[in-house]
Amino acid sequence: MNQHAQHAHQQPEQPLPQQQFTPAPPPKKKRTGLKITLGVVAGIVVVAAFASGGQDGGDGGDGGRAEAGDSAAAAPAEDKAKDQPKAAEAADAGSEKSQAEQFKAHVAKKGTPQQKEAVQHVTDVQGADKRNDVMDSAEIHTDYTGGMTGPHTGDGKLLASAFAGWRSSDNGLVTVYDADGEILSNGNY
Repeated sequence: MNQHAQHAHQQPEQPLPQQQFTPAPPPKKKRTGLKITLGVVAGIVVVAAFASGGQDGGDGGDGGRAEAGDSAAAAPAEDKAKDQPKAAEAADAGSEKSQAEQFKAHVAKKGTPQQKEAVQHVTDVQGADKRNDVMDSAEIHTDYTGGMTGPHTGDGKLLASAFAGWRSSDNGLVTVYDADGEILSNGNY
């Protein structure tokens, strides 16, 4: 009974005080969706800027807007200057010369001494007369050997540069080949 009496006098066990837990703040959400969206928007703006920058409508890049200081006499002179390369291309296209002969004649007239030396190795030019300004491609065939790793890669670059001075396109690629049909160089025109 003693034991029972001792238990009777004891106070009932009280639960331990519970600690109050405050929930941790939720982790910060990464803003990858926002970053991706901003990246896409920036990319579209850059592409649009390049696309509109390349299409100036042939008016010298000012979109037909004349500055206040421009004179009326300056506009016809600018138009004539812009039309000269087109007139030269039309004259070249209408002549009986092959594309290779036309290209060689252009380089002989306007090329650098290095380009004049390199053009002596041109055997054929193809695709210079076909342009749509969307995806133009031309080929220059030479009697060089060795491909891109050979000793005439620099000559291939000179020929591609000379071609760009002869023909122009909004989106053209000229490829220079060696005698074995291997690529020497390429460039935009």
